[in-house]
Amino acid sequence: MATYDTTRTSALSLEISAGISRAISAVLNGISDLRAAHRTRIALSSLTDVQLDDIGLCRADIRTRF
Repeated sequence: MATYDTTRTSALSLEISAGISRAISAVLNGISDLRAAHRTRIALSSLTDVQLDDIGLCRADIRTRF
């Protein structure tokens, strides 16, 4: 009687799992980057124009660069 081994993992399933893992990681990293940019915009928005000028920025730079 022939048996079929179902416990072995195929190379294709490992490749699919790795691809899904990379995609999830990319999404989570993107979300983290967006949150960091948002926190930066909030912090910069709380500065005065003089303080922004001291670091070489203006109000318009906050929206366009961060």
